[in-house]
Amino acid sequence: QVQLVESGGGLVQPGGSLRLSCAASGSIDSINNMYWYRQAPGNQRELVAGIARGTSTHYADSVKGRFTISRDNAKNTVYLQMNSLKPEDTAVYYCNAHAVTAGRTGLTIYWGQGTQVTVSS
Repeated sequence: QVQLVESGGGLVQPGGSLRLSCAASGSIDSINNMYWYRQAPGNQRELVAGIARGTSTHYADSVKGRFTISRDNAKNTVYLQMNSLKPEDTAVYYCNAHAVTAGRTGLTIYWGQGTQVTVSS
């Protein structure tokens, strides 16, 4: 089994910054792609950013130029640096990992429990 634990959420004023972290632990052989999603009240969960095991990244248009996704493969951790935050960035942010785990063939998708980000003055 694999656990993903997010941290770093909180309340920030518009224009401010936050850095989210998501650490994976458990019976991990390797982690392929990792993602950050978010879900605001009344909305569907949406993809924010993704990163391959190497350096390839992609972003939702709404966060390009403001958010940066990165990862530390040695620590099985993915980060999301969020700058120039806007009220519309308010949501619960979830990390997602596609991992090869002990006792299973192929990739299994795991989700964290979510961390709240609130952007408000």
